[in-house]
Amino acid sequence: MHPCSSWRLILPIFLVCSLPAPALAQAAGTPGQPPASPVQPEKQRPLNVDTDPVVSPDAQEPIVPKGVTNPGVITKSGGQYTLQRNVDEVVLNATVLDDKQHLVNTLAKDDFKVFEDNVAQTISSFQHQDIPVSLGILVDNSGSMRMKRQAVNSAALDLVHYSNPDDESFVVNFSDEAYIDQDFTSSVGKLRDGLSHIDSKGGTALYDAIMASADYLSKNSKRPKQVLLVITDGEDNASSTTLEETVRRIQDLQGPIIYSIGLLYDDQGGGREAHRARRALEMLASETGGISFFPKNLEQVDEIAGEVAHDIREQYTIGYHSTKAASLGGFRAVHVEAKAKGYNKLIVRTKTGYYPNTKAGAAKSAAPKNAPASN
Repeated sequence: MHPCSSWRLILPIFLVCSLPAPALAQAAGTPGQPPASPVQPEKQRPLNVDTDPVVSPDAQEPIVPKGVTNPGVITKSGGQYTLQRNVDEVVLNATVLDDKQHLVNTLAKDDFKVFEDNVAQTISSFQHQDIPVSLGILVDNSGSMRMKRQAVNSAALDLVHYSNPDDESFVVNFSDEAYIDQDFTSSVGKLRDGLSHIDSKGGTALYDAIMASADYLSKNSKRPKQVLLVITDGEDNASSTTLEETVRRIQDLQGPIIYSIGLLYDDQGGGREAHRARRALEMLASETGGISFFPKNLEQVDEIAGEVAHDIREQYTIGYHSTKAASLGGFRAVHVEAKAKGYNKLIVRTKTGYYPNTKAGAAKSAAPKNAPASN
């Protein structure tokens, strides 16, 4: 293992009520022993989470290569994919299934209808291609996960193997606190090292980890799409935020799609804790356009990783300009329908809504200037 792989950096927790951010801490130590006195790692840096009101990443100044004039089109230039769109365009990543739950990937723009607050919208951009993503892999590192981590880590790495080779990923291990153990990279070896930081102790601050990771993605990701994969085996019992606040934060950010894997099979009787944990994971996934999985055993986790990767790579990207002014604010409910010849029923899965950005001017000055480079 690389000497730097044992360094850990606390991921600051964003508090919705704008409470003071907790102090950052770093700890180093040999595997299996308590951490030594804090020392600043050479290759890691503090992640300063902005506690100002949310500014949607969609409002940042788009990078437009020369000659590109059509917004809503994903282009590849110099080895990088860029999603070109107007700053006020609402972008939906949508998965379509038939009545047998099979992915449908042959639809055209005219097969879709988009509604915002039950009002039909005009689709301004449409694409269906394998778009690289910025992926956060969040793994529960609480005490109950100790015997499950080897299988979970293997499945997470298989997800990376199944995914677009141009994806960038980072690893967050969380228990009472969340740590980034590997920043954005495309290196499987570095991701493996990040996943190997297994303390397996403490509680489960799931909502804090998701909220801070979504915020980090919004400020630092370099790919057109953002995704979080969350793997946990229990109910949140240590967060300073709630499930509802976490969902609201992601909707404010117009943020990542969340896929969740709940290892809840130890509670075969379906106790209240398992029920609450399942409800939370289902809500996080459904509200953002993702899927929640609940395998019956560890052997199924690897298969699920392949399903997640396939789902991400087969999505449609649909853009529209809302008929309602952004300055009006308020939550916007989104619904997408699809109909095509040869299909009895099509089910479209996408985020349930969003909060519009009302500070486009501020967004341009707040855009990050020096996002971390992918390795």
